[in-house]
Amino acid sequence: MNKQLTMEQAMEKIHNGMTLMLGGFMAVGTPEIFIDAILDKGIRDLTVICNDTGFVDKGLGRLVVEKRLRKVIASHIGTNPETGRLMNTGELEVELIPQGTLAERIRCGGYGLGGVLTPTGLGTLVEKGKQVIHANGKDYLLELPLRADVALIRGSIVDKMGNTFYNASTRNFNPLMAMAADTVIVGAQKLVEIGALDPNHVMTPGILVDYIVEGERS
Repeated sequence: MNKQLTMEQAMEKIHNGMTLMLGGFMAVGTPEIFIDAILDKGIRDLTVICNDTGFVDKGLGRLVVEKRLRKVIASHIGTNPETGRLMNTGELEVELIPQGTLAERIRCGGYGLGGVLTPTGLGTLVEKGKQVIHANGKDYLLELPLRADVALIRGSIVDKMGNTFYNASTRNFNPLMAMAADTVIVGAQKLVEIGALDPNHVMTPGILVDYIVEGERS
């Protein structure tokens, strides 16, 4: 199966109103070429699951500034003041989740688990509307799985089967999100032939990747 797509073909799989996962941490490891394309195509009303909203001019913060998002589910919005401003004016819904809980909810979505029990958030606003479960003499919040229609991830080296290596901290959230979406599209910084990537360096197996778009920026 040829998994390579042009960016135009990839954008045919993304529509207004979808829920997307976008990898990376403070824009490091975020697939910028997909953000460029979403802006160019005029896609809007998206729900985005991400670690953070980047910066006003970098990462998915650019989608915030251009008001392409309906809702953000993230652990941190502080580096992008526009996110807070739009949240306060009611133009953007923001669901803040403690970072470890966010990662575990995505992992649950990818592994088919029913949720995770955590004490983080007990007795705070995080607890509102959630089920408290008593186990082994302690209380925990039940945090439900997160999944997306499409995960847009970034790979440093990707082979034509979709086997993916992430360099250093660009790994953040990308492998987790590649498990937790109906469709996974990787933006490849460097695309190589099958067999050229050392199996010991594969962090996301190609079986999880549906499509590859070449040309991610360095």
